[in-house]
Amino acid sequence: MTVLIDASDHSGSFDAYVAKPEGVSRGTIVVIQEIFGLNPGIRKKCDDWAAQGYLAFAPDLFWRLQPGIELDPDVPEQMQQALRWMNQFDQNKGIEDLEATIKAARKRAGGGKVGVVGYCLGGRLAFMCATRTDSDATVGYYGVGIDNLLGEKHAIANPVLLHIAGADHFVTPDVQAKMHAGLDDHPKVTLFDYPGEDHGFAAEMGKRRSEAAAQLADERTAAFFAEHIG
Repeated sequence: MTVLIDASDHSGSFDAYVAKPEGVSRGTIVVIQEIFGLNPGIRKKCDDWAAQGYLAFAPDLFWRLQPGIELDPDVPEQMQQALRWMNQFDQNKGIEDLEATIKAARKRAGGGKVGVVGYCLGGRLAFMCATRTDSDATVGYYGVGIDNLLGEKHAIANPVLLHIAGADHFVTPDVQAKMHAGLDDHPKVTLFDYPGEDHGFAAEMGKRRSEAAAQLADERTAAFFAEHIG
């Protein structure tokens, strides 16, 4: 199902895909999209969390550019479109919209804890949620440019888990080294490396998925949320 969430700056409203669990929810998970919009892979992530007993939300973060963007990374021209959308995207407004989503999700759930998980661009935004919002637990998969956000690490108050693709062509070894140097000793942050894996290895569908690494990362994420969300 889709719900409408009001932007906190009163500039309009945006859609969020919602997947509900059967029975009583054990907590809420906000799923943050890649640069490909709110596409079938992200909706499947929500459905899978619902199957594990969570209420799951995925907001359409590109709505300020064009509502309803859905792109396929395996189609070259759509990949180029996605990169153009990413370059136009206002990340600070994206965090405002994620904060509005967290509040709306918490309200719809009648309170309780809200976790955040993001992929690619969403992995970066997840880290920003950990430093700028009240998310109760946060997971980022192959987040881009996190080395440029390390100055915010003092604001991390709740647990954070980051999955790093060892052969990520967007997050090069020098950037990975900076992430480890800046975060390994942080008491709230855990980093897992996946040697030889490339960006997008945990995508739900398409050529980027690497099954064994995706399953391992997802198992670690599920255990993390079970511990910190419910």
